[in-house]
Amino acid sequence: MITHHCYTTEPWRLCESELDLDVLAQSESLFALSNGHIGWRGNLDEGEPHGLPGCYLGGFHEVHPLPYAEAGYGYPESGQTVVNVTDGKIIRLLVEDEPFDLRYGHLARHERVLDFRTGVLSRTLEWTSPAGCTVRIASRRLVSFVQRAVAAIEYRVEPVGGPVTVALQSELVANEPLPSPADDPRVAAVLDTPLCPEEDFARDTRLRLVHRTGHSGLRVGVAADHLVEGPEDTVRAAESEADVSRLVVTATLRPGSPLRLVKFVAYGWSAQRSLPAIRDQVEGAVAAARSTGWDGLLAQQREHLGHFWQCADVEVDGDATVQQAVRFALFHVLQAAARAERRAVPAKGLTGTGYDGHCFWDTESYVLRVLTHTAPQTVAPILGWRHDTLPAALERAAQLGLSGAAFPWRTITGAECSAYWPAGTAAFHINADIAEAVLRYAAATGDDDFERGQGLELLVQTARLWHGLGHRDADGVFHIDGVTGPDEYSAVARDNLYTNLMARKNLRAAARAALRHPERARELGVGPEETGAWRDAAERIAVHRDETLGVHEQSAGFTRFERWDFEATSPEQYPLMLHFPYFDLYRKQVVKQADLVWAMLTCPEAFTAEEKARNFAYYEPITARDSSLSACGQAVLAAETGHLRLAWDYTWEAALMDLANLEHNTRDGLHIASLAGTWIALVLGFGGMRQYEPGPSDDSADDTADDTSDAEGASDAAGTGGLGFAPRLPDALSRLAFTVLVRGRTLHVEVTEDTARYSLRVGEQLEVVHHGEKFTLTADEPVERPVPPPPRPADPGRPPGREPGSSVPGSDG
Repeated sequence: MITHHCYTTEPWRLCESELDLDVLAQSESLFALSNGHIGWRGNLDEGEPHGLPGCYLGGFHEVHPLPYAEAGYGYPESGQTVVNVTDGKIIRLLVEDEPFDLRYGHLARHERVLDFRTGVLSRTLEWTSPAGCTVRIASRRLVSFVQRAVAAIEYRVEPVGGPVTVALQSELVANEPLPSPADDPRVAAVLDTPLCPEEDFARDTRLRLVHRTGHSGLRVGVAADHLVEGPEDTVRAAESEADVSRLVVTATLRPGSPLRLVKFVAYGWSAQRSLPAIRDQVEGAVAAARSTGWDGLLAQQREHLGHFWQCADVEVDGDATVQQAVRFALFHVLQAAARAERRAVPAKGLTGTGYDGHCFWDTESYVLRVLTHTAPQTVAPILGWRHDTLPAALERAAQLGLSGAAFPWRTITGAECSAYWPAGTAAFHINADIAEAVLRYAAATGDDDFERGQGLELLVQTARLWHGLGHRDADGVFHIDGVTGPDEYSAVARDNLYTNLMARKNLRAAARAALRHPERARELGVGPEETGAWRDAAERIAVHRDETLGVHEQSAGFTRFERWDFEATSPEQYPLMLHFPYFDLYRKQVVKQADLVWAMLTCPEAFTAEEKARNFAYYEPITARDSSLSACGQAVLAAETGHLRLAWDYTWEAALMDLANLEHNTRDGLHIASLAGTWIALVLGFGGMRQYEPGPSDDSADDTADDTSDAEGASDAAGTGGLGFAPRLPDALSRLAFTVLVRGRTLHVEVTEDTARYSLRVGEQLEVVHHGEKFTLTADEPVERPVPPPPRPADPGRPPGREPGSSVPGSDG
């Protein structure tokens, strides 16, 4: 999209200078507005034409049967799918009785702008109807970060040339016709008209609809109120029926005398509250929004985002496209989570129906990795959602004959929705991904209340799963068999390295946390015997190496598999899982997405610098990158091992995943994890940021790091949020600057080709590591250190035709 001629490259805005209906569906995702509770796709105000209409609420869903050719014990019986709820965006316009429709008449100009600093989507256009009447239209919309239940639109229409009679129809519309949501006709039937009407209302300028889903039993209410400014003879009329509530405003306008409509919309839903309670909830929210007013909502939005950008902005000198892309990415990552508040963050956020609105490991491993250091106030509530779903995870583990908790691979409510168990149930690493997010948040914020409460229980129950899932062999080595790691082309493997290392981190952390909070640990039934067993399993966990090749094995025996024949694979046969049987993929050396490479990012203390370099060189030529999750992790390790040009190419791919529609499915919603990956590639890759975990000998309550760790840059303050940096820039960049939050401190890092400068903008002091050198940074004295030259390893190569960003024009940097 960003390479499309309609789009300009600007540092703080996404600007579409003209409308191309061929890419309308993609633009609806790019221009989506959300706050994590409400999501409005960037549909045109008048509702048509559209690619995919969409209004979503975090956690709101319908259930449907899951199809199986053959039944099996432990298979999930029902799935969950996000529902397009009542559309509050629609404002239709009639000009002298002719509907305003961009497919007819003459469109003289059309511009849309998404401003990352104000959180407002603006639209301006000039249109002449088939009958020759010309009007100028300007609209602005927002989804409030401050008033969680509220979205709003300002709409202006003005005639050009002479008087014109216009009618505005501001609507709430339920059960909009949609493209088929699924290949399974049973799912399509359930979602065809998912909302059953319970109440409709229209009076004066106020509208309301209340519906309930037929199967999940969720009740949703939507209310709207309006401000109308126009000529004295402006007429208003309101009407409603089961699925539509409408305000019609009619006026005869003259040039210089516009009609202005401000629409305030409030949403609320519940599985338990009564119809009167939902009605009161949305009526109260819309009344508060009207009291605040349009200008007040704008001011709140601007203030909220101003604070965010002070703490989160990334400056990229040398590439204007990536500069725009990283701010676009950060804005949408914030939108996905800002007010999610104990709800899941779907893989597509609230921008589309892709993946049925499910949450995966993406949330903890990608999205929360960014938010922990840029907007940490959003993280505890999302981890709180995982804690709220702990009963379902405990029940699922018991069903599978396991102890502890087995968190779902894909879900909305906490119940498993993956119908394909090798890539679902077997992907137990989701447990450790959640545990790592708990550790990362606690270390970065010092939120002791969270760690003692919800955090400790999550660590304990995930550790119990690993201890029960694994087993010791005759030599006492602890193995975890039959699991699927991040690479879904190597399913049901023995000792997946990523899973084992993350499980080791989980087991150690649970033991340490139980020691720090003994009373709480006793409440959870944790005693010295159990923590001792966790530590013993962690120290004995299997880590497989191929000594002949000198590399770690992604899983036991992986390097002895036959290599995939990439030379005989045509570009049209990617992604491989759509053109080859899984059984063939599972028994070959081919990697869907970075797996062992991601292990080196998340567990850096487990590898020496030489091992990282050899591992990266081995796995790079067999990684097909058939997942949007891969590029950012490869960027980080490419940068660390000296492949700076390659790292830049991967950064481009992560950054342009949606803006250039690289996977041709942006119409279904944005890839929120890949957007988060843009920050990861820049900050963890070229900034070299690492937060090291305490080592195995640190089982005391003093939170000091294990000084036996051989990882470069490991800090004694690791357990208290100390950070290490090993920055190096690619030739494409002259400067990289970013801000991270850690333990109530605001750290600013600025990197040039030769120098790194560290400044503490908030806070008294902070221990920082620069390329292995530890120093104490204070607020009154920035520290500069030289950036050593990178190693110059040989290019390991990639699968033919799978070069990073190969479909992105200009990606050579």
